[in-house]
Amino acid sequence: MPPPSDIVKVAIEWPGAFPKLMEIDQKKPLASIIREVCDGWSLSIPENFALQYADNTNFYITEKNRNEIKNGAILRLATSPTQTAQGLHERIQSSSMDAKLEALKDLANHSRDITFAQEFINLDGISLLTQMVESGSERYQKLQKIMKPCFGDMLSFTLTAFVELMDHGIVSWDTFSVAFIKKIASYVNKSATDVSVLQRSLAILESMVLNSYDLYQKVAQEITIGQLMPHLQGSDPDIQTYTIAVINALFLKAPDDKRQEIATILAQKQLRSIILSHVIRGNRTIHPEMAHQLYVLQVLTFNLLEDRMMTKMDPQDQSQRDIIFELRRIAFDADLEPTNSGSIEKRKSMYTRDYKKLGFINHVNPAMDFTETPPGMLALDNMLYFAQHHQDAYIRIVLENSSREDKHECPFGRSSIELTRMLCEILKVGELPSDTCNEFHPMFFTHDRSFEEFFCICIQLLNKTWKEMRATSEDFNKVMQVVKEQIMRALTTKPNSLDQFKSKLQNLSYTEILKIRQSERMNQEDFQSRPILELREKIQPEILELVKQQRLNRLCEGTCFRKISSRRRQDKFWYCRLSPNHKVLHYGDQEESPQGEVPHESLQDKLPVADIKAIVTGKDCPHMKEKGALKQNKEVLELAFSILYDPDDSLNFIAPDKHEYCVWTDGLNALLGKEMMSELTKNDLDTLLSMEMKLRLLDLENIQIPEAPPPIPKEPSNYDFVYDCN
Repeated sequence: MPPPSDIVKVAIEWPGAFPKLMEIDQKKPLASIIREVCDGWSLSIPENFALQYADNTNFYITEKNRNEIKNGAILRLATSPTQTAQGLHERIQSSSMDAKLEALKDLANHSRDITFAQEFINLDGISLLTQMVESGSERYQKLQKIMKPCFGDMLSFTLTAFVELMDHGIVSWDTFSVAFIKKIASYVNKSATDVSVLQRSLAILESMVLNSYDLYQKVAQEITIGQLMPHLQGSDPDIQTYTIAVINALFLKAPDDKRQEIATILAQKQLRSIILSHVIRGNRTIHPEMAHQLYVLQVLTFNLLEDRMMTKMDPQDQSQRDIIFELRRIAFDADLEPTNSGSIEKRKSMYTRDYKKLGFINHVNPAMDFTETPPGMLALDNMLYFAQHHQDAYIRIVLENSSREDKHECPFGRSSIELTRMLCEILKVGELPSDTCNEFHPMFFTHDRSFEEFFCICIQLLNKTWKEMRATSEDFNKVMQVVKEQIMRALTTKPNSLDQFKSKLQNLSYTEILKIRQSERMNQEDFQSRPILELREKIQPEILELVKQQRLNRLCEGTCFRKISSRRRQDKFWYCRLSPNHKVLHYGDQEESPQGEVPHESLQDKLPVADIKAIVTGKDCPHMKEKGALKQNKEVLELAFSILYDPDDSLNFIAPDKHEYCVWTDGLNALLGKEMMSELTKNDLDTLLSMEMKLRLLDLENIQIPEAPPPIPKEPSNYDFVYDCN
């Protein structure tokens, strides 16, 4: 007979004694269990003891987390978190260097446990650590020369403990002094700082900047971009990652009017070329956190374009009108014709004619073409860049189209405006970076004006595609759709340079796009004749049930979800799966992302499916309403869903990707007897239906199916051919 679900069999260790095997009744108060264990070893004052896991974590067991104890777990009887915190609080103030070092090492290890952290913080432990950092390093500076390894380790353990304690979110970042910030900044500014000290210092600065605007201002005064650059040129990938994270944090939290200033400094310090040489092309695999930081830097850099993208052109502004005059001059007056020749009317007529050749919608006053946002003035900036830096290509495109018949000319002005809008949509200019995305494009780190160069390549592609399609003005939107498809397909290959991107586009001609579309259309062929549609309707419920079973099977396998925290690098995971009988959802925290399935027996928390009231997604999720930063993040919103259950509680998820989001929302809706509405279900249904139809119509391959049924033939003259099969 299996033991009751409230009974957990464990082993408990105590130094110098044989481990005890005992059964823990989860209904019994934890204090009673500890008293019972202490009595077994004749230990007095059980209040001074606690249970903790005998593994690498050494986390304390409390009433809150005791349900996570698994059968067969090995526990340890240890001094209580209160006693341990008091002991370490005294030991780290020891006058003995060796004792102090050992105490700080223990503190760094214990601080990962929130139970201990709360007790240590209650003793004003954070203030003690900051005082040690502010004054302690000076006190031991004389010893540093003769005990450099010991000093480095001591400071490293102090900063590690500080980072771990702050990560629990118990203490506000706003409480730290300028002296502490200066000291942390000094470790980053020194060229010969211990690697572990440098890493912790960078992590502290990043958290300060991200969690407090006041601290951002103080950190920005102490750290310069130039002082961070040498750390990117080193060989340690973790230091490089933390350095870019600090730069991103300073960039992200800077006021709007300061961001362009920071971008100018980054360009002067050659950040892009340093990242390209030492990170992207550094002969090392780019790990996920580095990829995320490069993605964030890419997004923040492109977001600098938002101001121009949302700025309308002022038709009365002469400096803005001069840009249009310059476009005309480069295209038609390369030999500098006298500007005052002819009458005013004649010149107006000539300008109108030239503006029409340039492809503006408003030939009389082209400035009106740039009053719509987006793309606003950004489109005009791109056009001028193309005309000045790729003058031959610009003149060729303009003159080539001005010599065509009106109906076949590709309007350069209108095309540039629409293309700029499209590129801003593709690169999501103006949107906050996602907390989960790692998708950066190496080619954008190969040029200081990567967006403008990107535009120059794409406008030439647009002109080429226009000619290949033999398009007229009525086909403008069709051409733009093809160009977008060409760009998106080329970007998915992750070209390493703009030249590679250009080469990919050369291979994606309009003819090639048609072939790809034809191939995809054949794979998703959907016959429209009435008999086939009737067969499709007959098969669909069967296929839908198949999709439903697949979703439920995937829920039974389970998925590992990541907990979003303020410190992204210290990922915490939890696993959720459906029981084989589809009656219960099992879930629980994981120390690291598991490889393969996690048995449902090891997941201590349960949620009966019968208790589920509703499934909500996106902005309706409780955890999206709580976290302001996530609330604004479009990508995280698209991956968020929650299970609402009694009594007004919720189980909150952020899916690792869109596919898992669709699988889980479909599966949960199927459990509740609701319709599966995701795009994935639609695609799977279409694919499976198409395959099933083709299998059933296999004998009709290449035979045209008539729209109307064939006529019924005349009756035969006799029925002699009929025979009984039996």
